[in-house]
Amino acid sequence: MKNVLGREIPDTRPGGRGGIEVATKPFAGAFASTPQGAKATRPQKTIGRSDEKVLPSLEAAIEATGLCDGMTISFHHSFREGDRLINLVLDACARNGIKDLRLAPTALFSVHAPVVEHIRNGVVSRIEGSMNGPVGAFVSQGGALRDPAVLRSHGGRWRAIEAGDVHIDVAFIAAPQADRYGNACGMRGKTPCGTIAFSSVDAQYADKSVVVTNDLAPYPVHPFEIQQGWTDYVVVVDEIGDPESIASGTLRLTKSPTRLHIARLAADAVIASGMLKDGFSFQGGAGGISLAATKYVGDAMREAGIVGDFAMGGATTMLVDMLHEGLVRAILDGQSFDLDAIASLRDDPAHLIMDPGFYANYDSRGCATYLLDVAFLGATEVDLAFNVNVNTHSDGQLLHGIGGHQDVAAGAAITMITIPTLRGRLPVIVDNVTTVTTPGEAIDVIVTERGVAVNPAREDLRDRFVSAGLPVKTLEEIKAEADRFIQPPRRPLFGDDVIALIEWRDGTVIDAVRRVEGWQ
Repeated sequence: MKNVLGREIPDTRPGGRGGIEVATKPFAGAFASTPQGAKATRPQKTIGRSDEKVLPSLEAAIEATGLCDGMTISFHHSFREGDRLINLVLDACARNGIKDLRLAPTALFSVHAPVVEHIRNGVVSRIEGSMNGPVGAFVSQGGALRDPAVLRSHGGRWRAIEAGDVHIDVAFIAAPQADRYGNACGMRGKTPCGTIAFSSVDAQYADKSVVVTNDLAPYPVHPFEIQQGWTDYVVVVDEIGDPESIASGTLRLTKSPTRLHIARLAADAVIASGMLKDGFSFQGGAGGISLAATKYVGDAMREAGIVGDFAMGGATTMLVDMLHEGLVRAILDGQSFDLDAIASLRDDPAHLIMDPGFYANYDSRGCATYLLDVAFLGATEVDLAFNVNVNTHSDGQLLHGIGGHQDVAAGAAITMITIPTLRGRLPVIVDNVTTVTTPGEAIDVIVTERGVAVNPAREDLRDRFVSAGLPVKTLEEIKAEADRFIQPPRRPLFGDDVIALIEWRDGTVIDAVRRVEGWQ
């Protein structure tokens, strides 16, 4: 069948426990669906006064939880490239002969390359979570999963667990500090990683929840993001993750003159939009261009004496500096992207933990993203209908997760995609994106080094930008300029096999990714 964007998607998909085929719900629009019915039930749990939660090893936790073939296990990704727990647990499962697991992490990174071998040996047969790097490449090129992988936004994953679309049998939660009763937090301990609130929905809805820590502290650990009433067992290990590997190259301010020019244009567009006034709110993003745009917006706020209500998103040193300077009244933090942000989350009362349900759950009565004035986001591709791809490259490889892209784009009053028109000599603006992650209706402005394109639905912005003297052009004009310099890209040859489904934040399917069989 085809969805409203004309993307071909499967008629059915595995759904619920046991992989029973259910009808696919096609994407019909950013806000077209209305939640129906009740949320999933949560398991009843109790504990005796003398019961002991602390177990001696991961193997003991596997036995105690009853983890066995065919179950679903989950993890958070707050350590990013420094995570150790996913590999430790899968290795333990392999040693215990457990097969056919569904892996449901919030994201996978290059550090999780060993997952490829666990797919080959049958320990992992299904994945429901974003894949960055080697695992995505392996699946793209025919790595055999039993069912198509499912990629969701941060808010979409929270919704799916609450709705019962994903049932977690055992949640393994990396906790930099925990106590013997299972209270846990991420901003204290030997190896703090910032908030671990990604896993709070897992802890509440999973049949069994295991807090894994390398710092067992006296009761009560606080502030507790994972509560004792949600936690079945606690395991102490030597290492859960490396905070030094949380930051990556994508989390550093760009030094490229071209990209700095894009950032300056984006900041000028914010000023021209009329949004930059007291009470301003924004999500800065974590890419080099987005960070630079955030810096330039901060400069404009300082010059005009403007104080923003809040900054949102993955917290960085830049946002912390703005908070300390008084340019924003609060930071809403979904994950910490560097060590300064972790320290601020621990020490600054106005630096607030924000779980994905608060942030962006479509099936709720409040999304913090809906209160954003401006958001800066990136893309691997943008097409002439303003559709955005962040999951695959133009070669069809499934190499990136969704993160909060969909959630922020749908929520912000002005969503700006900041991109160069070329990467190397490969085009970023194309006729049709390889994969639709975020629909064009959720995108307001595309900012490039060759000009600023405004979605035709936002004539109000176009008029303001033209009046301010910004270089406003159509996407077609920008693409034509860039195409003079491109190297014709290799186009992927796709097979019929669907290897992944891209869900919109409401649980409908916005696109399907097919296996790459070669290139032409």
